Amino acid sequence: MRGKHISEPIEALVSRAKLLASKGTRELLLIAQDLTYYGLDIYKKRELANLVDQLSDVEGIDWIRLHYAFPSGFPMDVLDVMNKRSNVCNYLDMPLQHITDNMLTSMRRGITKQKTIDTVNQIRDKVPGIAIRTTLIAGYPGETKQDHEEMLQWVSDTKFERLGIFTYSHEENTHAHLLKDDVKEKVKKERADAVMKLQQEISYNLNQDKIGKTYKVLFDRKENDYFVGRTEFDSPDVDNEVLVKATDTNYVRIGDFANVKINDASDFDLYGDLV
Repeated sequence: MRGKHISEPIEALVSRAKLLASKGTRELLLIAQDLTYYGLDIYKKRELANLVDQLSDVEGIDWIRLHYAFPSGFPMDVLDVMNKRSNVCNYLDMPLQHITDNMLTSMRRGITKQKTIDTVNQIRDKVPGIAIRTTLIAGYPGETKQDHEEMLQWVSDTKFERLGIFTYSHEENTHAHLLKDDVKEKVKKERADAVMKLQQEISYNLNQDKIGKTYKVLFDRKENDYFVGRTEFDSPDVDNEVLVKATDTNYVRIGDFANVKINDASDFDLYGDLV
């Protein structure tokens, strides 16, 4: 997504949400190049919290999920709405990309390492139990071994609930294309693999803590002998899934919600039975 930010009026988005709900939509994903910017162009102030608050009034919408909220200028009042409204998922996709001041400056992220750490801590303090998803980049121009090792330590310390990482791709018409693509492809992949190996262990440990607990699950599909769904802490296609064995006593309709008690867990999947 490139180009200038363009905010659609709240009334238009609420109207669209009502139309979707009338056709059976149960979950809304708010996705933008940077959600935190919402409203600055048409309302002259950040209005994401107001937008989410009004969308949560739409009858028939069970889940509202926030994607791509940058940490720089993040409107903390959105978290007040998240706490107040039961249909706003305790989930936030915040693409942090890197952690060292060296890389954040080169990426023009408008934030420092310490401010990033403070922001994540403030979000977790304000919404206990929130699942934060982030995406990182390995092998960005100028990334040193020390930058990579600092990123690994930060991931280990922070223990993100959800995390993905991409190797840097040198694309035209981007600011980074003016920089020298000086990290070898093999090194990029090795660094990305190291981060994901660490995240795999973090995810496994977090999932083990969910065994014995019951979660509201939205079921997306049936795959082989399992119904496959997600909790409020998981976005479609990119996050963890919940698998329920399809039996005479375990049966759900695709697109419906059900309560599931977790009885087993792997790195990125939960297994359970209908309550």
